[in-house]
Amino acid sequence: MIVGRRAGLFEIAFALRGSILPRIAGRLVVLLAVSIGAVLVAQRWPAALERLSAVPFTLIGLSLSIFMSFRNNACYDRWWEARKLWGQLIIAARNFARQTQGLPEPAREPLLLGLAAFAGGLVARLRDGDERAAIARWRDLPALAAAPNPTDAILAAVGADCARLQGEGLLTPVHLSVLEVQLTELGHVQGGCERIKTTPPPFSYSLMLHRTAHVFCLLLPFALAHALGWWTPVLVLLTGYTFFGLDALGDQLEDPFGLEDNDLPLDAMVRTVERDLLFSLGREDLPPVLEAKGYRLT
Repeated sequence: MIVGRRAGLFEIAFALRGSILPRIAGRLVVLLAVSIGAVLVAQRWPAALERLSAVPFTLIGLSLSIFMSFRNNACYDRWWEARKLWGQLIIAARNFARQTQGLPEPAREPLLLGLAAFAGGLVARLRDGDERAAIARWRDLPALAAAPNPTDAILAAVGADCARLQGEGLLTPVHLSVLEVQLTELGHVQGGCERIKTTPPPFSYSLMLHRTAHVFCLLLPFALAHALGWWTPVLVLLTGYTFFGLDALGDQLEDPFGLEDNDLPLDAMVRTVERDLLFSLGREDLPPVLEAKGYRLT
């Protein structure tokens, strides 16, 4: 995710990092070539394009912009919901750490390290990484090897540890129920993230917008070339940048757990959880805070 950047006049005109331009540059080059071709056709055979009006394109462009805004709003809702879920994860982990402060250190450490393993495993699961290896950094449980959902299994292991401590008299039933509230909240977070990950926007809806945007931008030069001449590529490129850019931005936002510039900084949020839990255990060798590199935080 791009953070801490304030665009001045120069960056508005020339900045590439954090811009959607590199992703759509190839399409804009094709659009430029088509625009130049349309101008040459209009100059060589004026009668071929003089009856082609720009009025229909005005109506189509207005409708397309409205439908594209609907899709982008839906994609942004997915991004924002994912961010709220990860905020809930951080809050639940901190609450769990605070509510276990009365436990002896040997009993408490596996619980908090289990939550650190849960956060790391969830990131690996959402980014199609090595889930078991991410969990093993904090807790090595042989039973995870056969688990179809290792991240859920480590959360269940933490819950089983809490139940065992209650059986040993270190937790009261009321205290156990309080801790279970936080573990249930973490389970809801995982389920919500998996729902976003595995349920993309309807493909046919996205495909229709992709096709319409490309057809509109490729035909627009032929409607403008007769009236605008060599100003046609300028206007067409500006229109193409807007439509193709919104289209590509929606593609990025619909999967907020990836590694693109506008995706959520999951690694940084996991590091926040790890530092909070380790500090609660009294550790001094905390892992460093992840800093943005070139305004980009992962």
